[in-house]
Amino acid sequence: MRSLTFVIGTGRSGSTALSRILNTHPDVLSLNEYLASVGDAAFPEGKVSGADFWQALFRPTPYFASMIRSGLLMPEFLYTRRPGRYTDDPAGVPALSLMVLPHLTDDPDGLLDELRTAVVAWPERTAAEHHEALFAWLGERFGRSAVVERSGYSTGWAPGLRAAFPYAKFVHLFRDGPDCALSMSRHPGYRVITLMREIRERTGVDSFGELTDDMVRSLPPELAPLLAESFDPALVRDRDLPVRRFGALWSELVTEGTRFLAGLPADRRMTLAYEDLLDAPREELARLAAFAGIEPSARWLDSAAAALDGGRRGSARRQLTAAELQDLKESCAPGARVLAEGPA
Repeated sequence: MRSLTFVIGTGRSGSTALSRILNTHPDVLSLNEYLASVGDAAFPEGKVSGADFWQALFRPTPYFASMIRSGLLMPEFLYTRRPGRYTDDPAGVPALSLMVLPHLTDDPDGLLDELRTAVVAWPERTAAEHHEALFAWLGERFGRSAVVERSGYSTGWAPGLRAAFPYAKFVHLFRDGPDCALSMSRHPGYRVITLMREIRERTGVDSFGELTDDMVRSLPPELAPLLAESFDPALVRDRDLPVRRFGALWSELVTEGTRFLAGLPADRRMTLAYEDLLDAPREELARLAAFAGIEPSARWLDSAAAALDGGRRGSARRQLTAAELQDLKESCAPGARVLAEGPA
């Protein structure tokens, strides 16, 4: 494996488009939403067998399974767009199958079977070593030598990833605060995230595993049902969530990402602004390619530049009233200041 690069960021910042662009490069194994899919369960402490590691890759992600059962689908759920073996499985779609494998192949079920045969036979080793072996297996399977993982809402993963993969490089991708926050406010996943954060704030827990029955009963009727295996999607779609809350979330995430980058050596960190990518796609993608250790061929740069759509730039200014925009800018201001200062 020649290189390993993680693209971290808030999400809703052109990151999905970036994954699609990277996937068209002949040398890049583009791991789309890999971390979001496998979650903490795939990073246990100590050594684990191949069979146990496989379960972490296969077991459906609980909150995604709950959203699917409730009919609250995110556009990132690639597997749900075409019928597959697990489409109607009451347990849910396997973690790797929902967003990762359909990004790589038109036959995610077949690739999942291939992976299962390989992984369950692996020896006992650390989680990081298993992940490296998985990346290498997929790289060989698709003839790709450089791995680039990209998940939305991923800045919180960065310190753990640095510890697990000390040689990895990191790209902090970000977008204009008001535009990004407005996009978050209309995305079912970020609406769920905001409501789940409200549940934690009301109950004072750090994780949902700490919730007691009494805590759940204390929640208002518009929040408690979200903890069930399925719920009325209107609880998410129709809840009045002020957009400034998403501006505050954007500020928190870009601050987290910028401060993380500041602790990295200069040769293992890179910032990438979505607006710069739109303004100078060939130059910015060539810079990203050089950072990730791949060749930015003219053909790839041309096709990648043509795939970018700048139509949503400035959406906050176009769609919000002057008062709403000012309110949103104020909630984004802390993060904007941190971005302006950049990594120290």
